Amino acid sequence: MTLEPVRWALVAEEELASSLPRRWAHSRGVAQRARDLAEVVGDDAPLLSSAAVLHDVGYAPRLAKTGFHPLDGARFLRDVHGAEERLTRLVANHSCALLEAEERGLREVLETEFPLLEDQRLVDALVWCDMTTTPDGDRTTAKDRMAEILSRYGAGSLVGRFIRRASPQIFAAVERVETALAAQPR
Repeated sequence: MTLEPVRWALVAEEELASSLPRRWAHSRGVAQRARDLAEVVGDDAPLLSSAAVLHDVGYAPRLAKTGFHPLDGARFLRDVHGAEERLTRLVANHSCALLEAEERGLREVLETEFPLLEDQRLVDALVWCDMTTTPDGDRTTAKDRMAEILSRYGAGSLVGRFIRRASPQIFAAVERVETALAAQPR
């Protein structure tokens, strides 16, 4: 399947809308944020939009094989939909997923199957889209999003430990994107 964000949005909707409506609202909000970055990422805007709407597809109950949504989602996209490699790698590694994979004992598996994309601009863009969108799909700050994640999961949980470890990288990515946005002509 090609990088057609509308087709990928239908895949995400099919997997998330009825079983996880709040996750679907978040994914739609993240996709909207990706559209806000079209000028920053240029020709890669369709790739970013596709990754944005699909980034949490691995939460769908029927896809949750390992319980680690970036890996489950990327495998589904690769194995079922024949998604292109850059898309599966973005989904698999979104928002510092390697650090969470390490917490889960899956880092080597993730790195082997879906190596981190070398294009830092795209990696940062997807982090920004995800970490500036609430679970309900509304805009927020990265600081408030991180606080919300810690509140929802608890500081001592696996996700809480991961998000605290990842926060410097997440904040740096968000800052790089916001700098790029500010440099865009108005």
